[in-house]
Amino acid sequence: MLAKSFTKIVASLIILHLSGATKKGTDKQTTSETQKSVQCGTWTKHAEGGIFTSPNYPSKYPPDRECIYIIEAAPRQCIELYFDEKYSIEPSWECKFDHIEVRDGPFGFSPIIGRFCGQQNPPVIKSSGRFLWIKFFADGELESMGFSARYNFTPES
Repeated sequence: MLAKSFTKIVASLIILHLSGATKKGTDKQTTSETQKSVQCGTWTKHAEGGIFTSPNYPSKYPPDRECIYIIEAAPRQCIELYFDEKYSIEPSWECKFDHIEVRDGPFGFSPIIGRFCGQQNPPVIKSSGRFLWIKFFADGELESMGFSARYNFTPES
């Protein structure tokens, strides 16, 4: 019963966030080459895994963006997250400016796994449970190529 309540709360918070109730993270943007709408951030739970990217990847991402990606696995499964080798996020000391932040759970206050930037793609990331929370943040200066990430699911250990 507690798990169902938790899932409903998580779903409600995510829907609230993605519906535009928050200012950042749900902006739609248009690329000049394709003129199609690209979602910045998403909540996903495709059974076979999937791929997500920073806005405009592999072209430069736009400034002043905050995109939240929440990945949900089925019960009793964990998530493996892989970043493509074509990876470039503005480098800075302690990744204070543009960065990717990964947390082990469905919330921005879940335990942090790591904060990543620079030219070296992050290591393979494995969740301890069925959710990963990923934030891509870009400040107002020095845009770069960004990232492409893929994920799949494995049984809990």
